[in-house]
Amino acid sequence: MANKHAILSASSSERWLNCPPSARLCETYDDKGSDYAAEGTEAHSLCEFRLKQALGLPTEDPIENLSWYNEEMEDCATGYTAYIVELLESATQTCSDPVIMIEQRVNFSRWVQDGFGTADCIIIADGVMNIVDYKHGKGVEVSAVANPQMMLYALGALEIFDDIYDINEIRMTIFQPRKSNVSVYEMTKDDLLKWAETDLTHKAKLAYEGLGDFHCGEWCQFCKAKAECRERAAANLKLARYEFQTPALLDEEEISDILGKIDALTAWATDVKEYALQQAINGKDWPGWKLVEGRSNRKYTDEAIVAATVEGAGFDPYEHKVLGITAMQKMLGKSRFEELLTPYIEKPQGKPTLVPESDKRPAYEYAQRAEKAKNDFMEEF
Repeated sequence: MANKHAILSASSSERWLNCPPSARLCETYDDKGSDYAAEGTEAHSLCEFRLKQALGLPTEDPIENLSWYNEEMEDCATGYTAYIVELLESATQTCSDPVIMIEQRVNFSRWVQDGFGTADCIIIADGVMNIVDYKHGKGVEVSAVANPQMMLYALGALEIFDDIYDINEIRMTIFQPRKSNVSVYEMTKDDLLKWAETDLTHKAKLAYEGLGDFHCGEWCQFCKAKAECRERAAANLKLARYEFQTPALLDEEEISDILGKIDALTAWATDVKEYALQQAINGKDWPGWKLVEGRSNRKYTDEAIVAATVEGAGFDPYEHKVLGITAMQKMLGKSRFEELLTPYIEKPQGKPTLVPESDKRPAYEYAQRAEKAKNDFMEEF
């Protein structure tokens, strides 16, 4: 792992490609880690260990040093390892000596100043380079389609291996087990290089120099300046032009426009409130606002003493119920959970919800019809 942090990192490339000046702006903020990031880092370590172990490569067991290790993480690492091994075995069907690199450092500074990163796994066979990136997150489903992080890794890998293996095709894969997501995107080497020369290089130069225009979008989610950004505020406050009229007074296009911005508006408002709260806790005074003690719930000071006291009075202090599905799966591990309990799990039909047309799920009316047809068919037998 590198000690130096890239200003234009591959992982944040979607943001600085769409909003070039955000790269330098984020430099003014401290790097604050999160539990999610720490868990993801440990999951990557476990995946690397399990994969090298499966391939008979020298490695050290990191488990005793993993604070977030559990059965779910083990299942994820096992699934990732099985997937990579399957890719490698598939490559051997057409290539006698496929090449695999694990946690490969790549440098794409030919196009992005000081640009470098680490690709989780690279497999090269028959002129095809497959780059696989493990994602441990379960919040946002990550797509490999035109994913700039993956494309930067591919450029860096080409710098190392293209002259040796004569690569013609690039295959990029996101493996995200906690979202049951395996996303694959393919492009030719020529198309990748064309993107690098016609789009990437110019935007990377602007970003490195702190130039260009601010532009908000989905990439704001992980931006350090998201709570204070004036551009993001202006974009969200454009909803004020509707003057929050009764929905019945808005036309269809206006309502559709608002629906497309509501989630971003809500996220922005939450970010601003959280930022203002943290600043107030640190001593900042906001005109017209004050910091007060919030509501709290009563709690036991010592549960063991409480339990013993209640039992001594002749009562049962414990609540006896079956663990919820998430807690049960965490306890048993995904594979064991499915083995034991799949026959006893059902998933009721969800409530209707409005989503963009790009959402993968079928329209609700079609889902209803399919369910009704299934029920009608079962009743006939």
